Amino acid sequence: MRGRRRTILLLLLSALSSLLALTGPVVAQSANRELIDGLEYQLLYVALPLTLFVLLILVYAAVKFHDNDDPQPTREDPALEITWTTATAIILLFVGLSGYSVLVSPYVSPSQALESDTQNVDGYESFEELPETDDEAVYVTGYQWEWQATYPGANVTTEDEIVIPADENVTIWLTSDDVIHSLFVPDLSIKQDAFPGQFTRARTIVYEPGRYGAVCAEFCGAGHSRMDADVVVVDPETYDRWLAENEDTVTTAPNPG
Repeated sequence: MRGRRRTILLLLLSALSSLLALTGPVVAQSANRELIDGLEYQLLYVALPLTLFVLLILVYAAVKFHDNDDPQPTREDPALEITWTTATAIILLFVGLSGYSVLVSPYVSPSQALESDTQNVDGYESFEELPETDDEAVYVTGYQWEWQATYPGANVTTEDEIVIPADENVTIWLTSDDVIHSLFVPDLSIKQDAFPGQFTRARTIVYEPGRYGAVCAEFCGAGHSRMDADVVVVDPETYDRWLAENEDTVTTAPNPG
């Protein structure tokens, strides 16, 4: 019996170690990804010990009472009840505060970065009327079944490629020409819906130049599965030079190097 308990305990510890190894933190490519991954790891490191604790109690009860021929009702224990109620409240408070601290970030809730009198972008009829920010801006329009990006100031247009500078705050203003679309960049943890006749905002700062795949995450018709694009992140000097060289043109993205 003692050997069986030891084996079960070793298996549980091995499973916990494997999960911790698989969920080790990696370098985030964007501020959005950093925030969301950080929250996930915080919650995971709380959830795993609790899960192990519950499993150990379950195994203990199963082993100790599996052949009990005279079960007795559980005795009342007010101190124990108060303890687990308090512990549960503390855990829920921790989860709520951790989630709130991420949700109020301007990279997760972009309206937080706007002035109080311009947080609502309803009623605007064109990209040019949208409130100004200190971010580098890109205007993105979704339609069946492509993405079109324009870059204010230089009037450069790209198809299925969204070019942004690295290490700078970037606002991507989104709208749709037909049905609801949703721009989703998994590696950067960017996801924002695009509505016909309305404007929504995604905000990010990307640390690593490169190409990041983007897809439409809202079913939008027969061509939905092929409505993908690349978010091309280049260093700021390359970005400025590319805009200057391609003003008033429809062009392709620069090489992210």
